[in-house]
Amino acid sequence: MKVLFVCTGNTCRSPMAEALLKHLGNNVEVRSAGIFAGKGSPMSEGTRQVLEEQSIAFDHHSQPVTPELVEWADIILTMSEQHKQTLIMQDENCRDKCFTLKEYVLIDQSSNWEKLKTAYADLEEKKSRILQDHKGEDDMETIQNKLYEACKKDLEKIQELEDQLPDLDIVDPFGGDVAIYRKTREDIEKHIVLLVKKLEDNNS
Repeated sequence: MKVLFVCTGNTCRSPMAEALLKHLGNNVEVRSAGIFAGKGSPMSEGTRQVLEEQSIAFDHHSQPVTPELVEWADIILTMSEQHKQTLIMQDENCRDKCFTLKEYVLIDQSSNWEKLKTAYADLEEKKSRILQDHKGEDDMETIQNKLYEACKKDLEKIQELEDQLPDLDIVDPFGGDVAIYRKTREDIEKHIVLLVKKLEDNNS
């Protein structure tokens, strides 16, 4: 299994996740990169410090996300929903293997994920049906109003389900003190433990 972690600058969160998975996981190839990363920068001092607190020594040099890295990865785990959406916008082909870290490890633990997926599918089907019924009509404002009225309850249901899901972002500690970095490390580590278990279960 080849795992690529992605954050913004590849100096805080994604190298932290890379180091933790290398420390805790077996039979996993791991790399990290940043959407707006330069090439060759060291990890932030805060990241280095909180990894050393766990006796993890890790030599890191930042790198940007490239098409080659996206192609290399079996799975891409981002630190935020925005990172995920940015990658998918850049390369639609990575949609099926791109998740936030939290989304990937929690998705099987919540029936709300499946309910939300079904609700979105039902909404798209209803919108398609309404648009088909009004095909050839020119009054787009009237069609939009009918769409909204017909889908209002569906949208409310989707919003309710989304509100019940966990926050999928890992907080960026950049610029914070060591306590902020430590909290980010603890958040990442908790989900890396779940990731290791999921990868092991998938391979068994």
